Amino acid sequence: MNLLNPHKYEGKGLDEKTQAMMRKVIDYFEQKGLKSIKEDYHNRVWNYEFVDFMKEHNVLATLMTPSGYGAEDSRWDTYRNVAFAELMGFYGFTYWYTFQVTMLGLAPVWMGCNEEIKHKTAKLLQEGEVFAFGLSEKEHGADIYSSDMMLHPQPDGSYVARGDKYYIGNGNEAAIVSTFGKMADSGEYVFFGVDSKHEKYECVKNVVNQQNYVAEYVLHDYPITEADIMETGPKAWDNMLNTINVCKFNLGFGGIGLCTHAFYEAIDHAANRNVYGMFVTDFPHVKRLFTDAYCRLVAMKLFSDRATDYMRSAGPEDRRYLLYNPMVKMKVTTQGEEVINLLWDVIAAKGFEKDTFFEMAGIEIRGLPKLEGTVHVNIALIVKFMKNYLFNPKEFPKVVQRTDAVNDDFLFDQGPTKGLGRIQFHDYNLAYKGVDLPNVNLFKEQINLFKEFLMKATPDADQAKDIDYLLAVGEVFCLVPYGQLILENCEILGVEDDLVNEIFDFMVRDFSKHALTIHSKPSNTELQRELSLKMIKAPAANPQQFAKIWKNYVYAMKDQYRMKDQE
Repeated sequence: MNLLNPHKYEGKGLDEKTQAMMRKVIDYFEQKGLKSIKEDYHNRVWNYEFVDFMKEHNVLATLMTPSGYGAEDSRWDTYRNVAFAELMGFYGFTYWYTFQVTMLGLAPVWMGCNEEIKHKTAKLLQEGEVFAFGLSEKEHGADIYSSDMMLHPQPDGSYVARGDKYYIGNGNEAAIVSTFGKMADSGEYVFFGVDSKHEKYECVKNVVNQQNYVAEYVLHDYPITEADIMETGPKAWDNMLNTINVCKFNLGFGGIGLCTHAFYEAIDHAANRNVYGMFVTDFPHVKRLFTDAYCRLVAMKLFSDRATDYMRSAGPEDRRYLLYNPMVKMKVTTQGEEVINLLWDVIAAKGFEKDTFFEMAGIEIRGLPKLEGTVHVNIALIVKFMKNYLFNPKEFPKVVQRTDAVNDDFLFDQGPTKGLGRIQFHDYNLAYKGVDLPNVNLFKEQINLFKEFLMKATPDADQAKDIDYLLAVGEVFCLVPYGQLILENCEILGVEDDLVNEIFDFMVRDFSKHALTIHSKPSNTELQRELSLKMIKAPAANPQQFAKIWKNYVYAMKDQYRMKDQE
């Protein structure tokens, strides 16, 4: 299983033009070096330099202009977008974040019905501009129903915008800030664009003490015409949620990149450090920590890459992506935190040193699960799919690996966001039943016991309303599709059985951990306690397999990648 290594970058599956662009981006960061990246990070220097580089090489226009706008070969290609997101995460959260919030700002434009602003946006992308997404507000936080941003109709048919937004990345420099609000006279939802350099746009401050610029902005009777309005009414609401559907997908890939760089640095440090007459990597507990971190990181990538196939193959009759998508956002990013925790337990104080990449990664990995909807919000969303996923499968054509260079049209025409509980999935057993490995078999037993729990000890009405209880059940459920897509991708990529079995070592342990959380809930009945306890199992021990994975995969990462001036 190959993890990203910029020194050996192949750009597998990408067309030659995109590969060349990616290599230019890699060359930019490798020439910049870790010392310069860390100086900018500590001095909280916004990445004007990199934005200028992207302008020179037409990076954002290439990645985020759909077919029909901009260059003749333009396309919105999720496969290469997530590859870019992973690459940005590899070099630092700030670079990823500028890309991410630009995408958030662009999606409402491309989803809207206003052709004039679409062509204007395509031109601004060609000119190297960045964009922003004005959704959240200081007073309301995640309560997006309660927006106070208002468009007030004027006698001449135009409008003025009044209100403020909070936590808006790129709000300091965006050529268009796609702003979500309401019509003051009707209460209808509306999306409209404003320019961060307009005199009626006040960029109040950066609300974080970081290198990123996360703005608070106020519109003071900002003039708006029909040319600035992307969408109104129920479709504006749907476009807002569908924008998040598209863009929160990038968070998992940013976490994969961040963790991969941190892994290289951690294994190099540990493998070359001698204490008590032994190299750090000779200690049994260190081997276990590194192997666990490696397997979790590989699983993150296997799942996310496979979820991309479903994202690109989605359509009105196949909305399975709406389960896998929030899992990339929630499950993969929280696994990223776990990877960093495991690595940090090995390198200890080294992880705080100001010259390391790890010092940055250890802080920035915490942000990813908290953006574009908290972990709790996304688990609550995921649970809506549980009944149909586990008990009501449907036949679908097999989804193949999607690396083709085509525009992902459906992402900009996803339709209404309602009806999630009616979405069906193919039988997850298809991925599991062809795999006869000890830990996968244990995991299958756990799945069946979880289904028994749901059927025989179904949470009652009060428990179903108890978000704390729901989250515990949701954590267990998430493991089932997580394992499913991992196994599907292992078959596609030909991942060897020993690595698959070692991945499911931690999957069995995680299932047991979350089952214990359910078991401990005070509202449980005796039957619920009994059945949740049955789900707790230990993985099948295989010292020879562990030694092989350690030697051939984990320790083999040693001395494979080091950035210029990286100690």
